[in-house]
Parts: sequence; structure tokens; C-alpha cells
Amino acid sequence: MTIISSVEELKAVYGEVTEASIAKVTTSLTPAYRRMIEMSPFVALATVGPEGLDCSPRGDRGAVVRVEDENTLALPDWRGNNRIDSLLNIVRDPRVALMFLIPGSNSVMRINGRAVVSVAPDLLASFEMEGRHPRSVVVVTIDEAYFQCARAVMRAELWNAERQIEPTDLPTPGDMLKAAKADFDRDSYDREWPARAAKTMW
Repeated sequence: MTIISSVEELKAVYGEVTEASIAKVTTSLTPAYRRMIEMSPFVALATVGPEGLDCSPRGDRGAVVRVEDENTLALPDWRGNNRIDSLLNIVRDPRVALMFLIPGSNSVMRINGRAVVSVAPDLLASFEMEGRHPRSVVVVTIDEAYFQCARAVMRAELWNAERQIEPTDLPTPGDMLKAAKADFDRDSYDREWPARAAKTMW
């Protein structure tokens, strides 16, 4: 196995960066970038902390984040499993990266920036959904914004309905939990999960 061990070796393999790859990077949202982000219902939130890295999926009905201004995004933290890995990282290291997917589009939006976790009552109230509020909101200050080359989504055929996997061909959540913990009650978990999720979506 031949391992690359220096920046110079790596650059020799990949060559020069294209002009478009540099030109697309901005320090705030352009009108086009804002439009893309406002159409995205899903984002992967990457954070870093003393224990290592974390990447967490976030989704919402409509836009997954709210654009506060050209430099600021607000991401409500809706119901989950209470591990709060992302939030624990942010309060200790503000660096974050976000990757937005837009159903039907092969373009992916990327944001690098710094975040804080806010529990300001007026901010929480502004995200009310079905009478409920998030327990916190991640407020992101943008350092870099750009779109990703579409090849990855094109290769994956992510939006091709003919490529979708039948759920019955995959392990259930209960199956995966039982594989991790032998005495876990797989059947009860899978049976009760749909109703529990429906009641605790927000």
C-alpha cells in the first residue's frame, strides 16, 4: 500500500484547482445561495469536540434552517434521542460544517462557520410547530458558503425512484439495536416505534 504523507504529494496526484472551484466560495449568502438553502428540508450538521467528530442528520417540514440574514442561519433542535452530541460539541468548540440536500436537485450546498446554542425564549417561540417549541436553536455565523459539484449525487442517482431500496430489504431499527445489545426487545421496539415517533415529531 502506498500512502500519501504530505500536502505536496497529494497535490501532485490531483493537480490544479479549477477556477470555478475557487470562485464559488463566498463569505456570506448570495441571493442564489440563499434560495438554495431555503429550499432544503435536510442538512447534515458536522461538529467537533474533545471526544472527536460528530455528524448529525437534521430535517424539518419545509426549510430545515431559517435564514436570519446573509451571514446567519438558525437551526431549531427538534425532538431526538437526547444524546445531544452536536450541542455538546458546539458549546465547547464553535466550529461547524453543514451540508444541505434539496430533493430533486443534484447540487449540494455547503456552509462552514461558527455556532452557538441559544435558548432565548423569543427565538424558541418563533419556531413553534403544532403547539411545540424546540428546546434550543443552533445559530450559525457563516464563514464560507458554496455549492458542491453535482457528480456525487449524480453517481448515486439519489433521486431516482427506481433505485430506492425496499424497507423490507433492510434491517429494522430493532434489528440493529438487538445486534448491538443481545437482550434488547427488538419486536416491542419495532412495533411501538411508529406511534411513538408520530407523537414526538416536534
